[in-house]
Amino acid sequence: MSLVTLKAELRQELKLTPQLLQSMQVLQMNSQELLEYLGKLSEENPLIEQEDSPALRGAYAELRQKASWIDAGLHGTTFAHEEGAMPERGAVDPETESLSAFLCDQLDRKRLPKPLLALCKYLAELVDEDGWLSQEDLDGLLDLKIPQALIDQALETLQSLDPAGVGARDLSECLVLQLKRQGGSPEVMEIASRFLPELSRKHYGPISRELGLTVEQIQAAEKVIASLDPHPGQAFQAAEPTVYVRPDVFIVELDGELRVVLNEYYLPRVSISGYYTRLLKESDDREAKVYLQQKMQQAKWLLNSLERRGSTLRLCAEAILEAQQPFFAGQTGELAPMKLTSLAERLGVHPSTISRTARGKYLQCRQGTYPLRYFFSRAVSEQGPSRQAVKRKLLELVKGEDPKRPLSDQKLVELLENQGIRLARRTVAKYRMELGLGSSAARKR
Repeated sequence: MSLVTLKAELRQELKLTPQLLQSMQVLQMNSQELLEYLGKLSEENPLIEQEDSPALRGAYAELRQKASWIDAGLHGTTFAHEEGAMPERGAVDPETESLSAFLCDQLDRKRLPKPLLALCKYLAELVDEDGWLSQEDLDGLLDLKIPQALIDQALETLQSLDPAGVGARDLSECLVLQLKRQGGSPEVMEIASRFLPELSRKHYGPISRELGLTVEQIQAAEKVIASLDPHPGQAFQAAEPTVYVRPDVFIVELDGELRVVLNEYYLPRVSISGYYTRLLKESDDREAKVYLQQKMQQAKWLLNSLERRGSTLRLCAEAILEAQQPFFAGQTGELAPMKLTSLAERLGVHPSTISRTARGKYLQCRQGTYPLRYFFSRAVSEQGPSRQAVKRKLLELVKGEDPKRPLSDQKLVELLENQGIRLARRTVAKYRMELGLGSSAARKR
């Protein structure tokens, strides 16, 4: 019997070309990253020329006259890459000492399968300064058609790393992860998981009745829980100089109408060198011709990528303006529900394209400067308002309460229900903590 067999197989494969990779890379860059990238490419590629455009400076000055709130001056902000802003010798490099770098270093040592490793590293980049993960970011992975089983496995892997508690989605999970690492008792973990609001108000009765514990046992568990770190990622937050945000998009009222204006005034005018173009046509040196052809192709890809970035960012911003028109018009401070996937379907692109477009970019309007992702606020229910709108109403209720008799979470649930918003008490407690508001006992004055 022969051990050698022939088999015909038909399959589809998606391969990323250098052109597509460059386009994706440029698309997800914010204004500062793009400026640095263009400077680096112009040094490496002689065919790429950069020059200042007086016309753009004039257009920017004219725009500032029409919208006086635009205060991000063309040359008024100092960034870390500019001359005279070099880091102090011996200072800690935040890129190598950051929490995400620390997590990725641990992941590289685990010899994980490539898909799992890639997803774990992506989650490590999404972890905030406290070491927590946002549930909205995890929901976004499902929108990108990533299997739930792989997401769960990546989350479990991330939560197994140091520091203990990293990768938690809320305070309870953060504390439970630390207790598991310490070998805490099931009773203490149960209290940390289910009864933090009661524990913060010193309401031991409901805990005692539910778990069958004495007050002394609950107070002992309280001491253990109080010794834990609710912000495990903050140890990696080194003191850094203030970084000034440069908006990528403006929403400006021009001729009585709100319009999207891309902030490309800071960018140099990029073009292909005429001298090297002629040299490519006239040169008889085969080696020089091959080199110049490669650089010409790279320069053309760059121009196409810049055009695609600008058009995609404009389409995304225009869709946000249309969906959040009352907000930008100053009629309300609440956002309408808006999903990343619904915008992707509307624009006829993949959700990952919108995700890359919104990454690290900022929008400035009359109300202030916001991350572009701020405007993607999910609804609390099928037909309900956005989470941002609910948090805003919750904040208004707490601000208007009697400081001597602050509103309990249950009372907040009832008041929100009177406004047509039905939420569970635990959801209200979660939103309250995300807003940095203490319990009713902590707010009492």
